[in-house]
Amino acid sequence: MAELLGPTLAQPGALGTNLGEIHREATTCRRCNLYKHATQLVFGEGPTSAKVVFVGEQPGDKEDLAGQPFVGPAGKLLDRCLEEAGIERDACYVTNAVKHFKFEPRGKRRIHAKPTRGEVQICAWWLAAELRLIRPKLVVALGATAVYSLLGPQAKVTRDRGSVLRSPAGLYVFVTIHPSALLRMLDQPAGRQSRARFVDDLKAVATLLEHA
Repeated sequence: MAELLGPTLAQPGALGTNLGEIHREATTCRRCNLYKHATQLVFGEGPTSAKVVFVGEQPGDKEDLAGQPFVGPAGKLLDRCLEEAGIERDACYVTNAVKHFKFEPRGKRRIHAKPTRGEVQICAWWLAAELRLIRPKLVVALGATAVYSLLGPQAKVTRDRGSVLRSPAGLYVFVTIHPSALLRMLDQPAGRQSRARFVDDLKAVATLLEHA
């Protein structure tokens, strides 16, 4: 397991003794400007005793409206792949590096916009608190933004995918792609292989959890 130093999660984050308290505090977050246009904050969801935490980038349009993480197309794909890998979604805690939906309006549609590094670092205040209170055996970083938030700029999805790295906070982090990236690959000639590889990543997570 490689040791990486990153700028974002080396601190304990928001103070509080339970996730409910942190969630209530986060709903009034004004630490960056993303709250101004999002419908609502989307906090993490799942059992506080979860052995594994899945961290994505940010809520999408469906999540922003529902107030729940991973309930849109990418979330549904993740659910199916988790099932194939033998991981129960209800046993996992799922959250995002950034808690508000960042988007660009395009007619009546809201198109996803990538959070800046500054926004990711600011929102790490809440993610760090979630991880401090849950104390998972393993964290799964889904995509580049989650990898940056958890591990810093030295870690890269393309190079480190399938590896377990140690975060500045002492957490074991498994690196893989975001299911939204997989969605974009499904219509390509190698779409089936891309999906199979993602399921293989999740099977590796399941094996790690068995021995945690």
